[in-house]
Amino acid sequence: MFLYGGCAKHAGSEWLGFEGEDGGNSSLGCVSPRSGGVLAHLERLEAKSRKKFEEPQGAESALGNKIRNLRSLRDKLRAEVNRRQAGVEASVEPDETFEVSEQEVLERKRENVKSILQAYRFTGLSGKLTSRGVCVSISTAFEGNLLDSYFVDLVIQKPLRIHHHSIPVFIPLEEIAAKYLQSNIQHFLFSLCEYLNAYSGRKYQADQLQSDFAAFLAGPLQRNSLCNLLSFTYKAEPSGQSFPFCARLLYKDLTRTLPTDVTVTSQGTDALSTSWEEQRASHENLFCTKPLHQVFASFARREEKLDMNLLY
Repeated sequence: MFLYGGCAKHAGSEWLGFEGEDGGNSSLGCVSPRSGGVLAHLERLEAKSRKKFEEPQGAESALGNKIRNLRSLRDKLRAEVNRRQAGVEASVEPDETFEVSEQEVLERKRENVKSILQAYRFTGLSGKLTSRGVCVSISTAFEGNLLDSYFVDLVIQKPLRIHHHSIPVFIPLEEIAAKYLQSNIQHFLFSLCEYLNAYSGRKYQADQLQSDFAAFLAGPLQRNSLCNLLSFTYKAEPSGQSFPFCARLLYKDLTRTLPTDVTVTSQGTDALSTSWEEQRASHENLFCTKPLHQVFASFARREEKLDMNLLY
């Protein structure tokens, strides 16, 4: 309950107090009559308390306004960037854009060919850049022997095309180019290498047979330009009295150096004998599994062994 009385320190002032919960007195101090009395003092306290409560809300409101302003500015800047970008794209001619894009594609293809040649220069592929594109050199080999070399001059443009080349006419260059040149130039070069190496290998075997083992031949070696069909008559023992064999070797797979079909027959009366049949089957197996000149090298070693046995 409120107590009213005189103020000990200030005459003419009222002293305001109330009885606390513990029975003691609490004091709000001396209130001057000039200040409007107790009610006015309470109103001032309430206003002060309300002000302290509203200050954080005011700060939060100010921060929210700042965020909204920044978002609005961001949206304006984004719209301005989009507008200017659209203006730039509209100012570029469509043909010019296509030309730049196509030029980039051709440059990438040019660098791709260059990288392939650098990576595989030890496998028979080499080349040099030209004003039109690149000239690729393909060196062939068989059993460690370096053989013929060929070249393909490529024009790097869209589409890629072959300017000129030294590939033999019986190699299916146009077929290989149609299949791989535009889509995978690496596969095109590797496939071409495969055909050329196989051709050079078959030709090398036929040349070796004619030059190093002519004594075994009972007639001329017949072959076509691709060297994928060979026929010849031979004797397994040149100095012996055995009847000659007739061999026909067919290479259906132009990427291989071993024949796919082998036929061996005999012109003699011994063709019906069991020993002849065993020998014929053995020769067919040799021609299917070993290079041609290696087969005749084995015939020569066997004859040398027989001669040595006769001496001793």
